[in-house]
Amino acid sequence: MSTGSATSTESRTPADSSAAEDESGQQDVGQQDSGQQESAEAGQSAVASPEASEDSDAPSASRLEEEGDIAADYVEELLDISDLDGDIDIEIRNGRTYVSVIAEEGDDRLRDLVGKDGKGLEALQELVRLAVLSATGNRSRLVLDVAGYRTERAQELEQLAQEAIVKVRETGEPLHLRPMGAYERKIVHDVIAEGGLASESEGEGPRRHVVVSSGV
Repeated sequence: MSTGSATSTESRTPADSSAAEDESGQQDVGQQDSGQQESAEAGQSAVASPEASEDSDAPSASRLEEEGDIAADYVEELLDISDLDGDIDIEIRNGRTYVSVIAEEGDDRLRDLVGKDGKGLEALQELVRLAVLSATGNRSRLVLDVAGYRTERAQELEQLAQEAIVKVRETGEPLHLRPMGAYERKIVHDVIAEGGLASESEGEGPRRHVVVSSGV
């Protein structure tokens, strides 16, 4: 694995290791959390990225590499037990570890791990993060992707955010988006900020969602 302060990548396959061992636009209404909770998780305004505070105390590159190795081993074991094939890619960027399980061409079985609306993937990501916590004693913000789901979802969210920008500019009214996880909200916040509008997260738990406004 190559190392660096910004980005490093590594590709692995289940056979490479003998041991094995990890975060849509309809209206919805939620309750707004405190600013302290917001800065720790998903986002505030269009001027600066709402998730910027998450990266202010980024862990070291060596710690992130360790997270990636532990996560990859965990996923390799899971694939082995499930009799599934896939290459594992580890990337470190912006103070976070990204682990991707890449399906072999023509093999769609990994999609079963993603589940409906990505719920299976979110559950698996939490298990991988717990494996990292158990091994290192450190909580992880590692992001797990399987069969390119998050890449596809990111494109959908970017389109959703662009459509929200257009609608808010036309109506001048705040727009409540459908609830989504913190990682997906960050994608939306970033696009909204680039578009020159404001956004914040409201609601708690599974009802937490992005509200887009003109910021006036």
